[in-house]
Amino acid sequence: MGLFDFFRRDHGEKVGDADTPTADELKSHLTQIGLPTNGLDIQVAEDTVTVRGSAASQEEKEKIAVALGNVKGVSRVDDQTAVIAKDQGAGGPDQPTVPPTGQPASQTQFHTVETGDTLSAIAKKVYGDPNRYNAIFEANKPMLKDPNKIYPGQVLRIPPQ
Repeated sequence: MGLFDFFRRDHGEKVGDADTPTADELKSHLTQIGLPTNGLDIQVAEDTVTVRGSAASQEEKEKIAVALGNVKGVSRVDDQTAVIAKDQGAGGPDQPTVPPTGQPASQTQFHTVETGDTLSAIAKKVYGDPNRYNAIFEANKPMLKDPNKIYPGQVLRIPPQ
């Protein structure tokens, strides 16, 4: 995924007591919302979080980056994680999977919530159907607990149609 800009350092969920959360606080936050942290190395430098390690899927990798970026005090996430498929891939067991040449690893889009946005409005804009809001909600679990509780500045994963 690389460098992910969230721009709004003053928006997001407050984690810890300081203006910028520590690596341990961020790891604890990921655990609290139900994302795995085993094998992740998180480092914080000013408002930039660097995450290294492995994720079990592209979806998990994206959720970790978005969850970290939606924390107050974080404006950038440098995602250096690799997707590891157990017992698969050209390199043998536990080796990173590599997409076929010329094809992206993910078709996932990202949307920064604006004032007045709802998941239905975003679904209508992206998919042409407001009733597809649940696809966006499901793609952002466990970060979202309620489809009616999103906030301006929050970045959401938008799964492919």
